[in-house]
Amino acid sequence: MAATGSSRPRVVVDGKFFRLGDKKFCVKGIAYGPLPPNAQGQLFASPEQTAADLNQIRELGANVVRVYNVPPRWFLDMALDRELKVFVDIPWNKHLSFDSAPRRTEAREMVRNAVSACSRHPAVFAFSIAHEIPPDIIRWTGAKAAADFIDELVFEAKRVDPDCLCTYTNFPPTEFLHPRAVDFVTFNVYLHNEPAFRSYLARLQMMAETRPLVLGEFGIDSLREGETAKCEMLSWQIEDSFRAGLAGTVVFTYTDEWYKDGRVVEGWEMGLVSRERQPKESFRAVQKMFGAAPYFPLSRFPKVSVVVAAYNGARTLKLCLDSLQRLHYPDYEVIMVDDGSTDMTLQIAAAFPKVRAIRHEKNFGLSVARNTGIAAASGEIIAFTDSDCRADEDWLYYLVGALVNGEFAGVGGPNLLPPEDSRIAAAVMASPGGPAHVMLTDREAEHIPGCNMAFYKRALE
Repeated sequence: MAATGSSRPRVVVDGKFFRLGDKKFCVKGIAYGPLPPNAQGQLFASPEQTAADLNQIRELGANVVRVYNVPPRWFLDMALDRELKVFVDIPWNKHLSFDSAPRRTEAREMVRNAVSACSRHPAVFAFSIAHEIPPDIIRWTGAKAAADFIDELVFEAKRVDPDCLCTYTNFPPTEFLHPRAVDFVTFNVYLHNEPAFRSYLARLQMMAETRPLVLGEFGIDSLREGETAKCEMLSWQIEDSFRAGLAGTVVFTYTDEWYKDGRVVEGWEMGLVSRERQPKESFRAVQKMFGAAPYFPLSRFPKVSVVVAAYNGARTLKLCLDSLQRLHYPDYEVIMVDDGSTDMTLQIAAAFPKVRAIRHEKNFGLSVARNTGIAAASGEIIAFTDSDCRADEDWLYYLVGALVNGEFAGVGGPNLLPPEDSRIAAAVMASPGGPAHVMLTDREAEHIPGCNMAFYKRALE
């Protein structure tokens, strides 16, 4: 078995995405179980069957296994051996009203015990503190009180393991529920109409705000829909999710074998493999899409001019330009406009041979600096950021993707505060007038932040 020491890096939140060590971690997940009890009474297969199942899940191209009971240590060790992370749902009696002290105490204890049982195991990706609390329970309890209790459970988990990632698995009937302490937002979505699916993902991204969004479950029944339709739908659901900037997806489910409410479920076949673990056509379809994710090709890759306006930006400019050298986009230029700086801004830019620097002899202001960049740009698209920003390596991929696949003249998004930034930066972000988008609908903006926006040059002209 692999070592389970704490020296191995754990998955952390990085803006709207996750990171494992120095690499982005895109969740390509598969739901697993619950299965009929094994010889030890655990709702998992035998260790021998589990080893075969996890090997097949790895063959699928998945990197996360979502389980609906607290896994035994041997399961976590097996997952670690196969470079799989485990997404753990913590079961408690969420179908009963939790407005009484004894039930709340019981839920807190179950969360503490679950996190303790996994005790910082490096195979653990995250904990789902609760899963699809029924709408009538939420309405009985009250949305704010329910969200506050979910936050309490997150705090309980982090008392045991301060570095663990926590989420709540929501679903459309209770989308009005907004716990604030979760590290990322998870939604189960079963929509078989592609335009409706895309629109709902856009809505969820607005609801998730600055946190990563994970599609916690989506799937299709082979019996009722047929394998051909299942392959087609799972394929566009995975592709559309990653194109929409989600941090990952979890397909429901691995096998047709499923154990619920004390019995094996019959007349239901949502698995990618049969009960006997024979791969279906949909197994190969998901394997193909996981192999391509998260970078599905754009219809075209127009040249982009990135314009950075700087005034006395020496303190942060190097980090900004460093990030712009590492963008995952095939055709772009970087133009830095020094708007009359009196510090080392121009000298710092000179250390980057690929950056075209233009200097104003005096400070004319941000608008003039950006217009200078527009005039010098040779790209079909012009993207803007500021000298105190750091760009995600996929920044242009998502901005350009939204432009070439839509009918917009300009696109943009939020300015996210990295966890290592100062308290002063956090205060600026929280203050009125900070860079923020203003949405008219889930897709259409009245205003987009100047530090994170892109336009067709012809529209600016």
